[in-house]
Amino acid sequence: MRYMLLIYNDEAAMANAPRDKTEQTLAAYGAYTEALKKSGAYLAGERLRPTQAATSIRMANGKTNVLDGPYADTKEQLAGFYMIEATDIDTAMEWGARCPAASTGTVEVRPIWEMTDYLS
Repeated sequence: MRYMLLIYNDEAAMANAPRDKTEQTLAAYGAYTEALKKSGAYLAGERLRPTQAATSIRMANGKTNVLDGPYADTKEQLAGFYMIEATDIDTAMEWGARCPAASTGTVEVRPIWEMTDYLS
């Protein structure tokens, strides 16, 4: 089964982190990504640009409303993701707990709804 590991962090804290802390964080993510790949669980993963680069779109009364930046003002922002393959939710949660973001922010583990799940 596929799972998304959604990574939430405080963008301001990340942007203001000292260079050595940023280098340590990047090294931790590199090691984590390599462990996912070696295990065969890794399907995809990327870091996202800050929310200032985001555009939010909503439809209301047949009109498209475009908002620059994030729609919600939150303490933590979606910073990146991994898509993994795991045998069950417990295994996916183990990978989520190993993610470097689990110690500084939040890692949301969410099963992907496979097409076959709702077409049958």
